[in-house]
Amino acid sequence: MTPAEIQSLIEEATFDYTMGDNSAALAKLEQAAAAAPTAFEAWHALAEINFNLRHFDAALAAAQKAHGIRPDDLFINTTLSRIWMEKDDKPMAEKFGAQAKILSWKDQLKNPEAAKGGL
Repeated sequence: MTPAEIQSLIEEATFDYTMGDNSAALAKLEQAAAAAPTAFEAWHALAEINFNLRHFDAALAAAQKAHGIRPDDLFINTTLSRIWMEKDDKPMAEKFGAQAKILSWKDQLKNPEAAKGGL
């Protein structure tokens, strides 16, 4: 699959999920992740949808794959923090929560005007 086809599949899966077709969404994201194992967006979407469906083990596995691809992504660190909190592992939740906070601060330092809301 081409990168454009992978992106299209991820977008279709997102639409399926928003329309309540969880099975189709998960199937398309799993197909995208299998076809492009380094597709961060596919793994992150799999993590988020599984989290929202309360499939915490599947969410954690997908989030860990995404984190392996982009460890400095603010959102995947936040996702991991939320998953670990639901799995009752407060130290791991705090670890990823702290990492997300650090990444947020770094982003604010790089772009202080955006952090102020463009004022």
